[in-house]
Amino acid sequence: MTAFDLDHFLADLAGLAEDGTEHRYGPHPEQWAELRLPEGREPRGVAVVLHGGFWRARFTLATTRAIATDLARRGWATWNVEYRRIGAGGGVPETLEDVAAAVREIPVPASRVVTIGHSAGGQLALWLCKTVRPSAAVSLAGVCDLGEGARLGIGDGAVAAFVGDADPAPADPMQRLPTGVPQLLVHGDLDDRVPVELSRRYAAAAQAAGDRCELLELPGVGHFEPIDPRSEAWSQAAAALDMIAGERDA
Repeated sequence: MTAFDLDHFLADLAGLAEDGTEHRYGPHPEQWAELRLPEGREPRGVAVVLHGGFWRARFTLATTRAIATDLARRGWATWNVEYRRIGAGGGVPETLEDVAAAVREIPVPASRVVTIGHSAGGQLALWLCKTVRPSAAVSLAGVCDLGEGARLGIGDGAVAAFVGDADPAPADPMQRLPTGVPQLLVHGDLDDRVPVELSRRYAAAAQAAGDRCELLELPGVGHFEPIDPRSEAWSQAAAALDMIAGERDA
């Protein structure tokens, strides 16, 4: 089996993205986002897109430009958010403060806002449920259980680095249930970076707490397929997003 080449994959994804319009939501160099609008129609809502990378500075919003572009083609306004990360002034609470501020500074009217994040961005998308009350939240291969993620040492200790000396509970989506917000978890059962068990645990806890939370577990799918617009994994995620956001394609 050929080893997965992340840099090649990300370079390939870059070719699928269209430019967005840059906006600042704060004074720090990392506090900015890209807005994309659907062509020729009113947006069905705003999708706040949150990239992953274990909250580390190496990874940027470039990793989610392709799905932000695809969501715009599907009729969503997209707000692809950069934020302070470990090594760039981030961690708890700075990263959390940034994503909340970014949602509050969306530069277009929005009657429906959904948060959608990949990997560490999945944690942020779910965390925002009780902070800004989106219409729905979507976690793609998300780190939705910080306690279990820390126990497993995922990302070479990424959870411990993200939390630092802070109390982890306020940052942990598992500790913020119920949210009262519909949630969708999309996770491949072959994910070797963020085990699918984290999403299984979160879905069970959310449902037990009374939340509407669906787990779409994808057989034979790894960590990165859900952010590749050419993949069946992304097609299923985008279709499920339409459903959980309360509408079907016309």
